[in-house]
Amino acid sequence: MIAGKNPVLEALRAGREINKLFIAEGVKKTGVEELLDLAKERGVLVQFVPKQKIDKLAENHQGIVAAVAAYDYAEIDDLFAAAAAKNEDPFFLILDELEDPHNLGSIMRTADAIGVHGIIIPKRRAVGLTAVVAKASTGAIEHVPVVRVTNLAQTVDELKDRGIWIAGTDAQGSVDYRKMDATLPLAVIIGSEGKGMARLLRDKCDFLYHLPMIGHVTSLNASVAAALLMYEVYRKRQEA
Repeated sequence: MIAGKNPVLEALRAGREINKLFIAEGVKKTGVEELLDLAKERGVLVQFVPKQKIDKLAENHQGIVAAVAAYDYAEIDDLFAAAAAKNEDPFFLILDELEDPHNLGSIMRTADAIGVHGIIIPKRRAVGLTAVVAKASTGAIEHVPVVRVTNLAQTVDELKDRGIWIAGTDAQGSVDYRKMDATLPLAVIIGSEGKGMARLLRDKCDFLYHLPMIGHVTSLNASVAAALLMYEVYRKRQEA
């Protein structure tokens, strides 16, 4: 299920396969005109139902829920193809055992905003593409390819063999992230909420950066740290 007006709208715009669209009785049609037009254009069945039924299907739905096919994962080659299609040097994110679906959704939202070519996640001990992630991404899940791999360390080796430089974050013995060379073909590793980046992945990094902090906390939320790093890459590539 995809819940909420904007996530459903983005799914329709992206041509996502939607089985049925549920709209709560009483929702103003003037507020969902584009939704209804796109649904009609794509041949999606629309059903107006009591709000109580939608409450059983999803939370935070704004009276709108779509039943969709499962999200398809991309392949590594798809990420390189996305960069080549834009004639840009690849920029990927690698998420090391991220478990919070809201963090993944938020990261996808920023990734779409600044043009990340794809995200790589592990199959085990990490959140996948769930309905909660879709909701938190506010539609970005339809536009950012996500690759799910068995072994992140082997994937990093593959990326390096294909000309990608690997950057990670580390508080000790690293460089201020504002000094990064963001014009290279790049993959940035974001560590998990609790443990940070795994030692094996840290050892494979070509560059290590830290986010300067002068307060009392020792780390930032994973999605916030990812957003800062993504925008630094975006800023420097725009300047270049």
